[in-house]
Amino acid sequence: MTIQLESIQNIDQLYDRAFSILEEQKNNGAKTFGLATGGTMLPLYERIRKSTIDFSNCKSVNLDEYVGLPKEHSQSYISFMKKQLFDTKPFEVSYLPNGEAEKPEEEAARYENVLKSLDLDFQLLGLGENGHIGFNEPGTSFRSETHVVTLTDSTKRANARFFNSIDEVPTQAITMGIGSIMRAHQILLIAVGEKKRAAIQALMNGDMTEDIPVTVLKEHDNVIVLTDLIV
Repeated sequence: MTIQLESIQNIDQLYDRAFSILEEQKNNGAKTFGLATGGTMLPLYERIRKSTIDFSNCKSVNLDEYVGLPKEHSQSYISFMKKQLFDTKPFEVSYLPNGEAEKPEEEAARYENVLKSLDLDFQLLGLGENGHIGFNEPGTSFRSETHVVTLTDSTKRANARFFNSIDEVPTQAITMGIGSIMRAHQILLIAVGEKKRAAIQALMNGDMTEDIPVTVLKEHDNVIVLTDLIV
């Protein structure tokens, strides 16, 4: 296991550290960045927007997208990325799954082929309360590639704060598989808040198990975990 755990209780310092790691990757020649959405990423993207970093010669790929949610919807992940990053810091090209595809399974296969055509230098990850990474829920194979997933009730509840009600939260998403994520050369996992404690403890102190997807990171050679928790 090669996991570098950094517990930083000051949130501003934690996100300053996250930005410095990303910037170092860029300065060291990283060209393809795997990006994530959700509230965990907002302070990091704010720092990127305010910085002088230039991604115009880089590519980005996103972890996931809701199935059936129009691109123009405020909670689609393409809308999120445009608002939080792309409109201010555009990449040469940015890839996201098409959640409006008529055949989501075929779209998942197409997106996996895009990922395989790229050399993913750096992958950002958030962490679900149940240990999911991307939308790879407990029980997902560690060897999985991009696929369509039905969201668990706990994940829907966690995301309901972004919608008017839980009934508006989509029931499915297209997500990079765990195997797809693990191809990245460097992974940065950001986990903030007490609700993430059990998953972080499982990652650092428990066994690898598909019941807690994040524990797959034990197999990776280059992972940094930033958390405000003392584990």
